[in-house]
Amino acid sequence: MSKTSTESVNTTTTNSLLAAKDAAKETVTIFNPAKPSVAQEQSQADVSQAHTDQPYHHKANHNQNRSIAQSSHATSASTANATATMPVSAAPKIGFVSLGCPKALVDSERIITELSRDGYQVASDYDGADLVVVNTCGFIESAVQESLDAIGEAISKNGKVIVTGCLGKEADKIREMHPAVLAVTGAHAYDEVITAVAQHVPRPNRSLDANYDPKIDLINEAGIKLTPSHYAYLKISEGCNHRCTFCIIPSLRGDLVSRPIDNVMNEALALKKAGVKELLIISQDTSAYGLDLKYKTSFWNGMPLKSKFYDLCQALNDLGVWVRLHYVYPYPHVDKVVELMGEKKLLPYLDIPFQHASHRILKAMKRPAHSENTLARIKAWRDICPDIVIRSTFVVGFPGETEEDFQCLLDWLVEARLDRVGAFTYSEVEGAVANDLPDHVPEDVKQSRYERLMALQQDISAQKLQEKVGKTLMVLVDEIDSDENIAICRSYADAPEIDGHVYVDDITAQVKVGQFLTVTIDDASEYDLFASYQG
Repeated sequence: MSKTSTESVNTTTTNSLLAAKDAAKETVTIFNPAKPSVAQEQSQADVSQAHTDQPYHHKANHNQNRSIAQSSHATSASTANATATMPVSAAPKIGFVSLGCPKALVDSERIITELSRDGYQVASDYDGADLVVVNTCGFIESAVQESLDAIGEAISKNGKVIVTGCLGKEADKIREMHPAVLAVTGAHAYDEVITAVAQHVPRPNRSLDANYDPKIDLINEAGIKLTPSHYAYLKISEGCNHRCTFCIIPSLRGDLVSRPIDNVMNEALALKKAGVKELLIISQDTSAYGLDLKYKTSFWNGMPLKSKFYDLCQALNDLGVWVRLHYVYPYPHVDKVVELMGEKKLLPYLDIPFQHASHRILKAMKRPAHSENTLARIKAWRDICPDIVIRSTFVVGFPGETEEDFQCLLDWLVEARLDRVGAFTYSEVEGAVANDLPDHVPEDVKQSRYERLMALQQDISAQKLQEKVGKTLMVLVDEIDSDENIAICRSYADAPEIDGHVYVDDITAQVKVGQFLTVTIDDASEYDLFASYQG
């Protein structure tokens, strides 16, 4: 088997295909509906020379783009898992293109679930759709352009398009470029999207539909998922109270709004019952969960629970599934959660957006932590839980970043020795405060710094993975390559789509997607592990 490295820095390499490949029928893959521009393709070529397979957008986020075909495949499978069968009648069909991070993907899942309850079907292509919903991203300018391109593609290939998501806040910009759109809503505007769909494609009259399947009304609290059936994203809150100068998320999604803990736990339990083996906890600021609720106590399964980060982690552990924490800020109370990891009650994995190490740049970014504090905290976490894996993202080329600031970041990375690192070059986002800061860094300098950082981190990653050779790990099977007789898996150290893989050789016919295996690590590359399975 060839040892092709999977880039740990960000997402998997994106494809610009409309129809999903055959493999997508079993495992949902990622793609960009709109093709990259010539400039973007050149950027990808440049980055590949720096030993990366970097996509041209969303360099700081988990890229969870879904095409119409992929949404349809995933919806059909997920509906079955949620104890409902999609009707096979002539009910109206709605196509979906979902762009952006897992938080946006969850929004798409909720909209699809509600429309399915109303009797709509999910279309597998533009031609078969009575209307298309495009869930957009507005995180950075290249993501904005991708969203605008996707809207244009949907209009040209279908004609009836509703736009939702983060870019929806820029309704005037969308309508100026694409005046044919039927409606524009903002992020997590579920009711508005469903109302707009019904306005332009009336709800099916079930009493007149001889083929209507009443089991569609039995979709449970897990809803319909666009991920493979063995893992799911669980969004615990919306919005963010931070005001980082390079970010416009609070203006797009508002301040922190946490879900009551009983609501979260009901969904988590429904997902487990639907066959989910791994819950990926997401929000804009996971460790701030419950702050806005003043940690209100709710009752779940007859027990009082506070809507608080630590209490939620304890309760999720009791479900007996993998629990992976994303978007965690390094507040002091995270130490107690790491203790749960040390007791093997949570996956020892933390996704923390450190963003930089220079005090001066962190201050300009208005980030809530200083680098020396985070180094001390990382050391303390490793003392508590030696197996802990930490992934993070960093911005290079932020306005005012000097060579001294950048060297400070490199030195910090050498000392921190993080397991997974993503980086992206700073780019202006309309409405971000950082746009007005002085001393913007030239593009060629940004790119050079990006490549230097990733080359350093590649060495660190290779060293850390070599330390795993000879060890035994439990892995979760994501895919089966029957031609090569290989299982493509993930360990506790690997989040889907953004981290590496564990490639397991010579599997038996009994090995299935969604199964846990115990394997021995035989070899390692810069980002991936290679293992054997004894059956």
